[in-house]
Amino acid sequence: MSALHAGDPASFATDVLDEGPPELEHVPGVASRRPTKTCAGGALIRDSAGRVLFVVPTYKAVLDIPGGMTEDDESPKAAAQREIQEELGLSAALGPLLVVDWTPRNGVWSDCHQFVFDGGVVDGAVACDPELEGVLYLTLDDAKPRIYPSLHRRLTLALAALESGSTRYAEFGREV
Repeated sequence: MSALHAGDPASFATDVLDEGPPELEHVPGVASRRPTKTCAGGALIRDSAGRVLFVVPTYKAVLDIPGGMTEDDESPKAAAQREIQEELGLSAALGPLLVVDWTPRNGVWSDCHQFVFDGGVVDGAVACDPELEGVLYLTLDDAKPRIYPSLHRRLTLALAALESGSTRYAEFGREV
């Protein structure tokens, strides 16, 4: 898969060419004054008992789901797939988008668009990244004291989206 696009790289390259030459600024400096948002892609992975897979990062005090921040010219889905490969050693064929969530600035972190994809069922996943202490399979209730409240809300929406087949849009984990 291309880092630019998780779908067919040949079609993506054609789409880029069809778009025409890169857009130029009509008023110099306008683009550089625009805010820079970050973007992250993650996966809701469950085990056969229905528990959610959480990673235990070494660089923060809370649990998270597999995934991470996008790199330049990388889609959220491609970022999630890359991070799952790095973190868990799994080649993830991610399913549909479950949640798009906007989170506000938090300390050193700028506001962010967070995409959660269906990661399917994986039993016995293990951490294979030095940035992780390990992985845990937990119910959302068991995970609640160990994750940010916004992630708990986001994952609650992701499970509802998985059940309904309908993508959810949220702001700080609250559906709007």
